[in-house]
Amino acid sequence: MLNNLEEIRKKKNVTLVDMADLLNVRYQTIADKINGTSSFKFSEALKIQESFFPEYELKFLFTPDSSTQPA
Repeated sequence: MLNNLEEIRKKKNVTLVDMADLLNVRYQTIADKINGTSSFKFSEALKIQESFFPEYELKFLFTPDSSTQPA
C-alpha cells in the first residue's frame, strides 16, 4: 500500500475521483493502485505528483509501505 500517498492525499483533500479524472481512469483503478493490487506507471505517478503534490518528492509518495511488500 502507498501509505504516504494516501496520508497526504487525505490531508490535502484530494479525492480518488480527482486522481482518476486526471488520469482518465476509473475510480476503482486508482484505489487498486494505491492498495497495491496493481502499480502506477511512471508517467501516472509523475502527473499525480506534479498536479496535486508538487511539494513532495516522487519517491516519498510512491514508495510502498514495507509491511505490504511481498517477502
